Amino acid sequence: MSGHLVFVYGTLKTGQPNHYLLNDKINGFSKFVGKAQTVDKWPLVISSKYNIPFLLNKQDFGKKICGEIYSVDDKMRDFLDKFECHPTYYKRLETPVILEDGSQMSPWIYFLLDFKPEMLNLITYGNYDSYGDHGLPYVESETTSSTDDMWA
Repeated sequence: MSGHLVFVYGTLKTGQPNHYLLNDKINGFSKFVGKAQTVDKWPLVISSKYNIPFLLNKQDFGKKICGEIYSVDDKMRDFLDKFECHPTYYKRLETPVILEDGSQMSPWIYFLLDFKPEMLNLITYGNYDSYGDHGLPYVESETTSSTDDMWA
């Protein structure tokens, strides 16, 4: 297996609506490595009519982001690229994180590069939870990955 490290911060985390996708062998192989937090601050916002968690590519703005690291094979990486619409919508970038044991690594993280500037006015989160007290649960939809319908 050729391994790739991926940091998930939104609906793919344990206990979140799309976590099952990481466990579905049809999509490829994934293995939990550990919990981690980004070294730098980033704006993690919830937006669109689907309440999607977006990690905006604006370093040193927002909060340090808590997430999970998975080791994935080529097939799962390719599946995640498609799921995240990489590279046309999200772009995965190697980004430094610190694990709970203090070690550091640079897994792939999916960022929204081309975002509307007003998104920076939204509340930023350090730890996404679809079921959190923000009252913005993720809404699953066939069009969630369609950028045309994202802002409607």
